[in-house]
Amino acid sequence: MLETKQYRIGIPVYGGVDLLDVAAPYELFKWMAGEVEGQCDVSVDLIGRTLDMLKTRDGLEFRPQKTFPEQPSLNLLWVPGGDPAALKVQMADRAFMEYLISASQNAEYITSVCEGALLLAEAGLLDGYQATTHWAFLPCLRKYPTIQVVSGNPRFVVDDRNGTTGIRVTGGGISAGLDEALELVGRIAGLAVAEQVQLTTQYLPKPPISVELKVAKDCPL
Repeated sequence: MLETKQYRIGIPVYGGVDLLDVAAPYELFKWMAGEVEGQCDVSVDLIGRTLDMLKTRDGLEFRPQKTFPEQPSLNLLWVPGGDPAALKVQMADRAFMEYLISASQNAEYITSVCEGALLLAEAGLLDGYQATTHWAFLPCLRKYPTIQVVSGNPRFVVDDRNGTTGIRVTGGGISAGLDEALELVGRIAGLAVAEQVQLTTQYLPKPPISVELKVAKDCPL
């Protein structure tokens, strides 16, 4: 509960990443940082292999704020999902996988949203933990036999059974990152701060339509 003077949150980014997977947690964590200013210095950084411009899956251009060597140690690691082709590239990228492992070594929270869970899985960071991901990629996650895939398409899953290696938090598809990030704000900074962040962002969802999630049979990767 923010007992440190500094709290470092890192979001590793790559070409083809999903915009809301990055933007939702970034904004909520930045509002949290403002609420605890003076009590704790909370930083939220987009971290890339280089500082070169990247494009999201939908073509929005942005630039990482730090590189892997500049932010090797984090309190919270948040791994976003992205386009399947981009995921394949990152899963085969040794430097990216090694960064996830090194950045998570002393992390309080090791988290992902959407297909970001597959990147954590490939790095071995979900071994022995309960987890979820986007409904269409659950068959992919089930290919990792040591991961306990939670049924029922939850918005997010928290597995804090092993407090010595960091708490795992994995989210469902894209928009689930809003719920997941708000949960983390409450865990990190307390209920009062989480409530203020929720109020400030007016996050009181009432979707105008309702849809039932599908059950995917095959991994699209």
